[in-house]
Amino acid sequence: MGGAVERVLIIKLGALGDFVQALGPMAAIRRHHQSPLGAASVILLTTKPYVDLARATGLFDDVWVDEERPKPWQIGRVRRLREKLKSGHFTHVYDLQTSDRSSFYFHILGPFKRPLWSGIARGCSHRHTHPERDRMHTIERQIDQLAVAGITDVGMADLSFAQKDIYRFGIEKPYALLVPGGAPHRPAKRWPAKDFAELANRLFVKGITPVLLGARAEQGILTLIERDAPGTVNLCAKTDFIDIAVLARGAALAVGNDTGPMHMISLAGCPSIVLYSSDSDPALCAQRGPSVEIVRKTRLEDVSVAEVWDVVERTAALVP
Repeated sequence: MGGAVERVLIIKLGALGDFVQALGPMAAIRRHHQSPLGAASVILLTTKPYVDLARATGLFDDVWVDEERPKPWQIGRVRRLREKLKSGHFTHVYDLQTSDRSSFYFHILGPFKRPLWSGIARGCSHRHTHPERDRMHTIERQIDQLAVAGITDVGMADLSFAQKDIYRFGIEKPYALLVPGGAPHRPAKRWPAKDFAELANRLFVKGITPVLLGARAEQGILTLIERDAPGTVNLCAKTDFIDIAVLARGAALAVGNDTGPMHMISLAGCPSIVLYSSDSDPALCAQRGPSVEIVRKTRLEDVSVAEVWDVVERTAALVP
């Protein structure tokens, strides 16, 4: 998919962990479409929660919000989305979402004057058909997909763009980030709040301030932990994605469930311990970074605090 390029569209809709892990492939696409005559115009199509983060990366000339999200039978929405996509006059499209939804976007463009398209949509010019794609980790799958399109210099996500004043939180080093939340419809992916509280107390005794991160929907869990571990700093609903990356850079370590913020924390370089149940498979979606430890059991309630503390000692060398 090389040659003279004018307009490039990247499709990545979410969720947070997938979005952050795709920043490396997105940067590779950007580099691939630079030339001595100038860089292509690179547009991102995403969902509203990731617009500010996408703009902060500096990788995109514009960020579009996927507002229509049409079902095939919603003719009006399909028409509006098709006209929006056509208005971009894209020569290349990289579908990093590779879902039924994003493949549908390829088909609504119609059979004439379609852009070169990297994805899994039947009939696209650079279709990823690796027989093991559904058993690949997200990052390796995207690396293999882009190789089909001639892009081979794909690196890890670089979060150095994330810069923000976090002094307003009043947190002194050393501190550790704790991420006790997760998708509300998947409770099996959450380590019990009482165990996070006990871990927080152990950290506090060692002179490490435990810092709780979570969205507003997780306020109840974080409040319980704060009650049982009074040495914690509760930043529930006080941080955005950039804050999390900057906090991660200064943290001694992080411990959390398999949830989006842990992807950002680990890629920011923070030594990270991620807790997995059988509800998700780290072979497909594990956090990546310079120092990541996975603790996994069939049921997270069977993971003891002592087991996690052993990994804390080994990972961050906090305990003499």
